[in-house]
Amino acid sequence: MFDGFERRLIEVGETTINLVAGGAGPPVLLLHGYPQTHVMWRRTAPLLAERHTVVAADLRGYGDSGKPPSAADHAPYSKRAMAEDQRRAMAALGFDRFHVVGHDRGARVGYRLAYDRPESVAGLAVLDVVATGDIFANIDARMAEAYFHWFLMLQPEPLAERLMSAEPEFYLRWLLDRWCATPGAITDAAFAEYLRCFRDPATLHAMCEDYRAAPLDAAHDAADAAAGRRIACPVLALWGARQGNRPGWPSVALDILAAWRARASDVVGGPLDCGHFLPEEAPKETAEALLGFLARAA
Repeated sequence: MFDGFERRLIEVGETTINLVAGGAGPPVLLLHGYPQTHVMWRRTAPLLAERHTVVAADLRGYGDSGKPPSAADHAPYSKRAMAEDQRRAMAALGFDRFHVVGHDRGARVGYRLAYDRPESVAGLAVLDVVATGDIFANIDARMAEAYFHWFLMLQPEPLAERLMSAEPEFYLRWLLDRWCATPGAITDAAFAEYLRCFRDPATLHAMCEDYRAAPLDAAHDAADAAAGRRIACPVLALWGARQGNRPGWPSVALDILAAWRARASDVVGGPLDCGHFLPEEAPKETAEALLGFLARAA
């Protein structure tokens, strides 16, 4: 995976960020979601690298990035802290301004980076996600069922850690099968890499801390709204159209474009013919949509 890309481990202050980088052209940072790593971009990154310098990074706590201690308020795993990690990593690579493409949790890190460091983000793409505050504001029975993992991992430690570690391979495969609508999209090699990381107790704890920080992330969203702050850069919102078995999933239950237009002035996007994992299920279509957007947002 990632032939022709260089692997780096970069110090960013209190932790380290694992990443791969390749290609040439305007820089693009790719951020993965739960329960994955930068490996989710293995099919999309080479297509983007034909026109861009592509950096695919593991978030703090995930993959082979560092897993620093948390705190009572979970702030070390807030999207604000995770966004600053990525900004510092890109600066260490020589990029002070770049595009950000985030899937799932990575999109939450991406939009927080766009809010907190607008000078650093030239364009933002958010894949199959709405803002954290929008999730809490729209919870009903259907969405609670679809987002059960949020409320499991929000519980005080060590409940979720103990439950997930009891059968890590079963739980991980069940999640991925539930959210993926394209058989074979997550290859055996990719699954093995996700499982390697998922079996690490430190990773499981960090993932839970990521979710336990959600109320703090929502408070940051609310503070931006109260202050009238909006995302300054162009935004592309993509989502999977095949979510029929999850009627509470945001791309089914909510108007995705309207949700992002409440936070940014320049928003375009639409659905792709896949489930939740756009870069793995529809890599060509995802890359084409991203390349068109990045050319416009340059």
